[in-house]
Amino acid sequence: MLKTTLDNVIAFQQDPDYYSQKGTYYHRKNNLNKAVLYFRKAVELEPENPLHHYNLACVLSKAGQLEEANRIFYYIVQKLDPDFTECYFLMAINYGFMDDLRLARQYLNKYLQESPEGEMADEARDLIYALEEEEQCFESHREQLTCQDNEALEEAISSLSDHQLRRRFQEREFRKILHKGLYQGSDHLKEMILRLCGRMRTVEARRYLAEYVANPWVKERLRQIALLELKNISPDGGFRIYKDGNFVEINLEAYPLQAPVWKEEWQAVLDCTTENMRKNAYYREEFFEDVRAIWLDYINHVYPDVPRIVKKEAWSAGLEYSLARFHFLDLTQKELARQYGVSAASVSAKFQEINRVLQIDQKAYRNMLAFLAHQSREPY
Repeated sequence: MLKTTLDNVIAFQQDPDYYSQKGTYYHRKNNLNKAVLYFRKAVELEPENPLHHYNLACVLSKAGQLEEANRIFYYIVQKLDPDFTECYFLMAINYGFMDDLRLARQYLNKYLQESPEGEMADEARDLIYALEEEEQCFESHREQLTCQDNEALEEAISSLSDHQLRRRFQEREFRKILHKGLYQGSDHLKEMILRLCGRMRTVEARRYLAEYVANPWVKERLRQIALLELKNISPDGGFRIYKDGNFVEINLEAYPLQAPVWKEEWQAVLDCTTENMRKNAYYREEFFEDVRAIWLDYINHVYPDVPRIVKKEAWSAGLEYSLARFHFLDLTQKELARQYGVSAASVSAKFQEINRVLQIDQKAYRNMLAFLAHQSREPY
């Protein structure tokens, strides 16, 4: 009897659009594992639809699975839809993140060849220009910076006086070593060199900093430090930076005239935040860079009128909630209050303060609109 009943059950099967919509939903929620699962299912059910493959490749790119993403992008233009030329552009971006500058440049040129007036043509040309500068940098520094070189350079910068550093900075060979460290060194060394350039205030130092903020593949936290050091050199200067997938011209007038000396209490807030974040598996490494950038941006905007840090946990909870709001993560103030051992009201108050200064909600809304516009392409 049971067997007969089971034999009569008709298997329930959703259509591909259902899985595509679910994948998009989890992508917006930043649950990339689930997004990948649903987009894979959409591909399985409708393997000839290039949009399903494209969505899957985009999520894999965001998840850091760059090689698989590029295989899918290449499959789309070779087997499914040769007019889906933005795949070449995204392949180039991924190859850049994989430090394969040759292939990054090759696919940017391929995109321009196929779509010279395409939506991302200007960005592609700008990136080719940036890659040419990057290639010149690596051509002049073929030998990689070793761990011993990194440590020796850190020791030199920290032990020499400003007078000694200024004298060394005049030496071409020393500047070449610094330039190599700026791109091949540890994050700590890169930060030391950026701050050193800010102190030197020479034409060469300004050029190093200007090149750095325009580089598409540097970490945002380090880019922010470079911008602040540029502000010290050129308080009302205009510079070109790579931001949110585009090159944009900015005026540093909105940045504080002096970069603040970092305080232990500010670092304590950041450490408390990242410690709590590491308890949650859904945070990828780039989220830690984002939360550092938000906190650094906030401190730099309000300096020297930085609020007194009485209870670091309240500020940490507000900071993590700012990150959650920026990325539309499914995280509530009540949950964070419980995790940090503070009241929900204090989480709200700290978030409102950060949001007032940085306009987190507005930036998040603009990012979401851009995302939705990107996702609105109709299936072929």
